[in-house]
Amino acid sequence: MHPRPRAAVAACAALALSAVLGGCGLITADTPANTLTVADYYTAEPGNTALTSILDTCASDTGVDVVREVMPRAQLVPKLLRDGAARTLPDLILSDNPDLPKLASTGALLPLDGRLDTDGFYDSVLAAGTYKGTLYGVAPGVNGLALFYDKAAFREAGLQPPTDWRQLRAAASKLTQGHRYGLALSAVGTEEGSWQYEPFLWGAGADLDDLDSPRSVSALSYWTSLFADGSVSKSALNWQQSDVAEQFIGHHAAMMVNGSWQLAALDAVKGLDYGVVPLPGKASGTTPVTPLGGETWAVPKGDKQDKAVELLDCVLGRDNMLRWASLRADVPADPAVAAKLVKRQPDLAPFLASVPGARSRTAELGTGYPTVSQALYTALQEAATGRRTPADALAAAQRAAATSDDN
Repeated sequence: MHPRPRAAVAACAALALSAVLGGCGLITADTPANTLTVADYYTAEPGNTALTSILDTCASDTGVDVVREVMPRAQLVPKLLRDGAARTLPDLILSDNPDLPKLASTGALLPLDGRLDTDGFYDSVLAAGTYKGTLYGVAPGVNGLALFYDKAAFREAGLQPPTDWRQLRAAASKLTQGHRYGLALSAVGTEEGSWQYEPFLWGAGADLDDLDSPRSVSALSYWTSLFADGSVSKSALNWQQSDVAEQFIGHHAAMMVNGSWQLAALDAVKGLDYGVVPLPGKASGTTPVTPLGGETWAVPKGDKQDKAVELLDCVLGRDNMLRWASLRADVPADPAVAAKLVKRQPDLAPFLASVPGARSRTAELGTGYPTVSQALYTALQEAATGRRTPADALAAAQRAAATSDDN
C-alpha cells in the first residue's frame, strides 16, 4: 500500500468543493517526479467522490501520488487549450468527449492506439475518442438518452410506452392535462439543447453537416409540433436536464427525455413509480440514434506519459470500470462489463441498448462541432417560439455554420 496517494487525491478534491472557481491550485511546475497531475471538472457528486475513489485505488496500484486540479468545465477547457499550446498540460485529462478534438488539434496529446487494453470496447466509445483517425481519448463508461414515463399516468390513460414518433406525439397530447404536460425535455439555448434534439435530427436521417436539408427540416417540424400543440411546455426553452427531472418528479410531466445520471435522484423519491424505455424511433422497429455522452481520458505528451498511461490502464481495468459505472450510472465501455452491471441495475438496459448505435457528436465535424451546435440550438429556440419557421431557422443555422467555417 502507498498511503500518500489517498491524502493527495482527497485533499485536492476537498479543496475543489470549497474553492471551485479557482480549481484545486495544487499543481505547480515543481510537482515531484512520482506525482501525476490530473485535470477534470467533476466538482459535483457523485462524480467527485467516484473519481477520487478510482484514482486512489490506481495510484496505490501503480505506486504514484495523484493530485487533482478541479474546476468547472467552462473554465477547464479554455485553460487546457492554452496549456496545450504552451505544452504545459497536466499528466492526465478527463474532459467531455466533444472537447477532445479541440485538445487533440493542439498536437499536445499522446496517441493511445496500442497503448491501452481496449479490446472488445464498443466501437462507438472508441470513435468518440478518435480525432483524424487516431485514438486520443478513452472513456471507462458512457451515457445517453432514453424516455422515462410515469407508470400511473399511463395506466390511467390506457397507454403503452411509445415506440415511434407518431405514438410519442399521440401519447404526449393525451397525457397533457391541467398542470401536467405530456412530455418534458431540455430545449435550452446551450449544448444541452442540441444534445437532446440530436436523436430527432439523426432519427429523421439528417446530418449535422447539412442543417437545412429536407430531412432536417422534417425533424424540426415534428419537434416544434410538440410545443405548438401544448404537449411540451414553452418553459422547456429554459430548462436544463436537471430541471426536466424536477418537472417529472413533481408530476408536472408524464414523460421526459433524460439521461441515466438521473436514475439515482428518481430512485430517492419515495413512491415515484416510473419506467424507462429507449427513445422512440421515427418509425416502429427502427433503432433510435442517440448522442454518446460521457468523458474521455487523454494523456498529454511529456516526461511522465508512460506512467500516466499505466495509471489510465488501471482506471480502465474491468473491475474499476464496473465500480465507476455503478457509481455514475454509466454504461461500461466493455459490453461484457455492461451486461454484468445491467443485471444489478436493470433500469440501465435502455441506455445499454442505445450504445452500439450511438454517435459521437464530433464524428462528422471534429473541431467544428461547437459552432454547429450553437447554430442548431439557436434554430431550435427560434422555431419553438415561432420567430422563424423550421425551414427558415435551419437555413439561418446553416449559413452561420458555413460562415464560421470560412473564417
